[in-house]
Amino acid sequence: MNNYSPSFHRHKSLKQEKNIMLPFSCYSPKLSLYILATCVILLMLLQIRSLHTVLPTSSSPLPSLSPSASWSLFQQWQNLVLNRTLAAASPVNCIQNPDSMNQKLRDSITFLPLKDLRFSNLPLDGHTWFMSSMYDTREEGEVQYQQFPSEPSKGRLLCLKGRDTHDGSWNYYALAWPEALPTNATQMKGLTFVSYNHYNYDNIWHGLSAVMPFVAWHRKNSCEKPTRWVLYHWGELRFKMGTWLNLLMEATFGQAPYIEEFNGVDDDQPVCFEKAVVMRHNEGGMSRERRMEVYDLMRCKARVYCNVSLDRRDSRERPDIGMTLLMRSGARSFRNETAVIGVFEKECKKVKGCRLMVAYSNNLTFCQQVKQMSLTDILISPHGAQLTNMFLMDRNSSVMEFYPKGWLKLAGVGQYVYHWIASWSGMRHRGEWRDPNGESCPYSDEDHRCMSFYKNGLIGYNETHFAEWARNVLNDVQTKRFEEEGTKNGTASTKTCDCN
Repeated sequence: MNNYSPSFHRHKSLKQEKNIMLPFSCYSPKLSLYILATCVILLMLLQIRSLHTVLPTSSSPLPSLSPSASWSLFQQWQNLVLNRTLAAASPVNCIQNPDSMNQKLRDSITFLPLKDLRFSNLPLDGHTWFMSSMYDTREEGEVQYQQFPSEPSKGRLLCLKGRDTHDGSWNYYALAWPEALPTNATQMKGLTFVSYNHYNYDNIWHGLSAVMPFVAWHRKNSCEKPTRWVLYHWGELRFKMGTWLNLLMEATFGQAPYIEEFNGVDDDQPVCFEKAVVMRHNEGGMSRERRMEVYDLMRCKARVYCNVSLDRRDSRERPDIGMTLLMRSGARSFRNETAVIGVFEKECKKVKGCRLMVAYSNNLTFCQQVKQMSLTDILISPHGAQLTNMFLMDRNSSVMEFYPKGWLKLAGVGQYVYHWIASWSGMRHRGEWRDPNGESCPYSDEDHRCMSFYKNGLIGYNETHFAEWARNVLNDVQTKRFEEEGTKNGTASTKTCDCN
């Protein structure tokens, strides 16, 4: 049980750093001037006294020195005082043996749990339980991050210890100066990305939310590439990304992400990183403009990686208006797929140049999904992770979303994530349809236990509503397409990607 408070811990840390740095701060220019000035005054007083020295009288009980002898003695005393004063003021004598000092710095390093149990009941409210004693670097409109070494870390490196995959409170972190790393520590060269994810790296929405800020940092920092990734979930180590996410990062950075597993490193052996960037707030703090630029980069890189045209006008396969029904199997799928397909197919045929495409995301490879989205102007799909693919469409493309019964009251703000990603990636969310019918819950409608009945429910259809909805979206897209052709400005006219 951790009983310390953040304020107590910070004061303690500052006090320890002050005590550690004290041997280096005893030399001060002002102190030296004060000492030298004092010595000069004493010497002047002694010199004046020596000039007034007189021969002893017959009544003097002690023998007196001659002026020349007195002056010689004074010079010897002056040299002794000056030498000792300069030696005392010398910074060389203020500094202890470097090896001894480094050992003291090494011994002062304190490892803290990555998962702060004080925040276990509210991990998403304000502060984070991951590396809770640290504060992020915040720049207007930019992603929040921590970087080591840096000015905020006072030049110290990030060190990690522990390989627990079940309890993050058994994994630890600390900061250390490069010349005084923890005993028996291993230093890893290159740039390390350290990711904290409150959810997981298999779901493409949650995984993308965790790695997207690293792409933002990469783009802003001369397109610097990571040597390795260290993945955490609640402070617990993870050793893989989902296939879709792994390939997206490979396309974006031009190299497959190396996930550090710390093979050959004992559980109690520290690992320190030459350079590390830590993300723990997903896209928090980023402006909409900055988010769109980052999604533009990932879209562009994915298309290059999959050999898909960057410009719709260069693609012979591209229909005038591409309408894709991206289906799900099982949970949150359509109860009558044939009927739903028939409604949208009928409306598409009424519009010249419209082509309806039906696809199942779980049957498509990563590059097939990239290509499918590049041909899509209107994406129609039930609520689910497959909608994350929307950012692979051209900017200003449209999204239509469907929910099973019960989500509006019980699903919380998480049900709006695809509204958010549509806005962040430059798409147009054209609304949603919520099925009023479905399995009944044995509890009251507002009882949160009902969500377990509704979460993975099937979705029905309303032919009249679907037809009118599709007709309105198609007409709007057709109008905008005519405007684009008139101005000869396509929605994806870029020929190269950032970070080439």
